[in-house]
Amino acid sequence: MKKTIIKINPEKCIGCGKCAKTCHQGAIQMINGKAVLVSEHHCDGLGRCLGKCPADAISFIEKEMEEPKQENPITPKTACCIENTALNCPQFPIQLYLINPHNPQFKNADLLLAADCTAFMLPNFQSLRENKKVLIACPKLDSNQEVYIEKLRQLIDEAQIKSLTVVIMEVPCCTGLLRLVNAALEKTTRKIPLYKVVVGVNGELKEVSGN
Repeated sequence: MKKTIIKINPEKCIGCGKCAKTCHQGAIQMINGKAVLVSEHHCDGLGRCLGKCPADAISFIEKEMEEPKQENPITPKTACCIENTALNCPQFPIQLYLINPHNPQFKNADLLLAADCTAFMLPNFQSLRENKKVLIACPKLDSNQEVYIEKLRQLIDEAQIKSLTVVIMEVPCCTGLLRLVNAALEKTTRKIPLYKVVVGVNGELKEVSGN
């Protein structure tokens, strides 16, 4: 099917970030100082970002695309990217790839970033997330993880989160989540408390540490 989406000219982009803040679908992210369309399927083609671009770097194009598969004929998979921005409502979405770092719910929040498996393995996981905003990610299976680094940088520098707690499994692949966090911290101008929680493969709490 043909779909209308936006196209960003990297030569014209001045890196102001106004388009990314306007995109409620999380389809535009700032990477290495430039706006990038990271998900063509998430782009709604409404063009709210065009009016925010002072450099005229965004235009419409029509592109032949495969229709996303639907788990339910009524509720498409992409519905999860419709972000809840009300401050007094439950947080959604929680997948790091889908969130908009400029959602006001993250402003001055304590943040819990958990590897996908941890919530299912740790019986008292809910106690860890108390009074925190929660994000999940998988450092082994998720793709395009450069986007994660930039989103974490924006959460720290622009949303000004107060602290970051990273929850991982004790398996080697899970340490990749900490590497992503450290890569983001190298790019931030703010320093925040960082805490690490390690969950054992039998569901036990193996380590809690932080600065």
